Amino acid sequence: MTAPAAQVVRRRVTVRGTVQGVGFRPFVHRLATDLTLVGFVSNTASGVLIEVEGPPDGVAAFCDRLATRPPPLATVTGVGLEDLPVTRADGSFTIRSTDQSPGRTLLPPDTATCADCLRELADPADRRHRHPFVTCTHCGPRFTIATGMPYDRAVTTMTGFPMCPDCAREYGDPADRRFHAQPVACPGCGPRLRLVPAPGSGVRPARDADALATARVLLGAGRIVAVKGLGGYHLACDATDARAVETLRARKARGGKPFAVMCADLDAVRRIAVLSAPELAALTGPRRPIVLLSRRTEGTGLAPGVCPGSPHLGVMLPYTPVHTLLFGLPGDPAGPRVLVMTSGNRSGEPIVTDDDEALTRLAGLADAWLAHDRPIASPCDDSLLRVRPDGTEQVLRRSRGYVPRPLRLPVPVRPALAVGGDLKNALCLGEGDQAWFGPHIGDMGDLSTLAAAERAAAHLRSLTGVSPEVVAADRHPGYHSARWAARTAGHAPVLVQHHHAHIASAMAEHGLDSTARVIGVAFDGTGYGDDGTVWGGEILLAGYTGFRRLARLAPAPLPGGDAGVANPCRLALARLWAAGLPWDPDLPAVAACTPDELVVVERQLARGVACAATSSMGRLFDAVSSLVGVCHRAGYEAQAALELEAAASSAREDGASGYTFGFADGVFDPAPVLGALVADLRRGTPAPVLAARFHRAVARAVAEACRRARQDTGLATVALSGGVFANALLEEECARLLSEDGFAVLRHGEVPPNDGGLALGQLVVAAHLRQKE
Repeated sequence: MTAPAAQVVRRRVTVRGTVQGVGFRPFVHRLATDLTLVGFVSNTASGVLIEVEGPPDGVAAFCDRLATRPPPLATVTGVGLEDLPVTRADGSFTIRSTDQSPGRTLLPPDTATCADCLRELADPADRRHRHPFVTCTHCGPRFTIATGMPYDRAVTTMTGFPMCPDCAREYGDPADRRFHAQPVACPGCGPRLRLVPAPGSGVRPARDADALATARVLLGAGRIVAVKGLGGYHLACDATDARAVETLRARKARGGKPFAVMCADLDAVRRIAVLSAPELAALTGPRRPIVLLSRRTEGTGLAPGVCPGSPHLGVMLPYTPVHTLLFGLPGDPAGPRVLVMTSGNRSGEPIVTDDDEALTRLAGLADAWLAHDRPIASPCDDSLLRVRPDGTEQVLRRSRGYVPRPLRLPVPVRPALAVGGDLKNALCLGEGDQAWFGPHIGDMGDLSTLAAAERAAAHLRSLTGVSPEVVAADRHPGYHSARWAARTAGHAPVLVQHHHAHIASAMAEHGLDSTARVIGVAFDGTGYGDDGTVWGGEILLAGYTGFRRLARLAPAPLPGGDAGVANPCRLALARLWAAGLPWDPDLPAVAACTPDELVVVERQLARGVACAATSSMGRLFDAVSSLVGVCHRAGYEAQAALELEAAASSAREDGASGYTFGFADGVFDPAPVLGALVADLRRGTPAPVLAARFHRAVARAVAEACRRARQDTGLATVALSGGVFANALLEEECARLLSEDGFAVLRHGEVPPNDGGLALGQLVVAAHLRQKE
């Protein structure tokens, strides 16, 4: 019997956000059916359109649950409601074909294999038992297989794999969790695995299950296997095999940089690292990033070469069926339970995605290749984060699992592309109130990396529909990224000062509007200053439209430029020289230099030859690392500072009040700190205690500089940004002291504090500069 007209309503619902490719239409269909409502749902280029009719309480419950209980991969950013005339239509709720009207919808990131798919993978009775590409609407690849929008199988790299009748039936059934899951496949119609051994290895090629079994045997035998994942190749080896780890390190020219590891399960994680509840949530969530954990010091079984000099271990869990099968299902022959899993590339090059290219570019690095024939549309490296003591996350590399999910901007921007910097590069594309980061690209000093940036920008444009009218870049005249931006734009890009961009990125992430001003603490290794010197220890009065330098670290010469950065002992000499302290032979930094080196550096400093002045806080950390005897030669970026943080973290409670910077005329001078360090060195104070005292001194200097800035500006909001604030010990102490002093403290979360977040700041600053013109 039909309900009276007064008891029936009809409503049009428009849903915006990440609502395609995530099972949203089947979710809507089930919800409406459960509530006995009629109507339809359809994808549009702008999102999802729904018309629903039924009793008022049922329609109200339907609209409420759309936003509060969406599918796991969906992100609802807006719901529009419009009352319509009741049609009194009989029938059911239906799913209509996609509306190709103009507009923009959002593509979800790649997501780890869900629990349902993992159960099928391990179930001998399931037709997808041991299928290395099992996926559904709740998990699997999205960004890395999409070649265009709107998101449909025809514009993914699955277009070359026609569905078999069984898969096609699932794909077309609204009640099935694989309804319109674009990567859907099975062993009969999907991609295939193959193992390709290195020439002369004596290993036979293999396919499918045999390929996985052979790869597991090779890893157990200490060999290195290139494994094709979602966004590119990894180089994998047994993390408990010291010889295998050292071989991989040598082949990749990795220096002493720590490796990340992938653990078979949580039991394997707990054997090597300490795991808190928030870290567990980050580690097991659908994004499956690398999480920095405190490593156990005894009984881990890990090879010493996995993470030398670091108290932290980058850990991730399997996030594809291939990874799960590589470790083995119950009953499989035993293999390694912890694998080094590092990016498949040579140092300084972008991650490899193409199979033929992998065989050439990774030749000499890998002993075998575990490959498959599903192409990768976009490279996407693993994301990296740490979890703070308060449970909040600080993303240090934003890539797989995050890209291309947009960030909501607090200020509207014209269509624009920001190209970031030359280190830890990630592009950012924006229009209106949304910004899209591209995946992590890396360091821009190589032609192949520049080509990767060009491809990433084109891919991001094709997925978002944004056609940039403005291109923004760093002011550094020598940056490859800035020169590339000029070629891309066809005209001079909008140039944004490096540290201004850092602070603006923190402001944008925290939703500050166009009138906001903050005290910005921008600490990093290198940034081109407005006076032509190298900045990096800056206290700024900053808004989107401009900045003023309120205070800075006292500058010191940087002998030899990049060569000096690789030799922290030389930086220590320069800082001692600037502080008027002698180079006594008993000081570790002096003893670490050769006699010839001492002569050359002394001449450079005395004559000012090849000695750019720098106020960089990152370089000060490097110098102190050598001064206290922790690290004298750096084999990778920030090694000296990271090892100084590690030493400080290992220090026992120290009752000493610490050291104090000098303050005068907007300059905070480390000379008193360096003098105190030298005095304590001669008293036999252990290096970890010296390192901890130095960290506390820097944090107190930040608090004092911000107090003085508050007196000058009346502002009580501080933004902490720049790569130095990836230092957990320093960031926590600065935030504590500032909060206790009444400041509101803005710290990075999803946007990296290092140069990986720089492009967001460039984007919003460039938008405001253009508005002023």
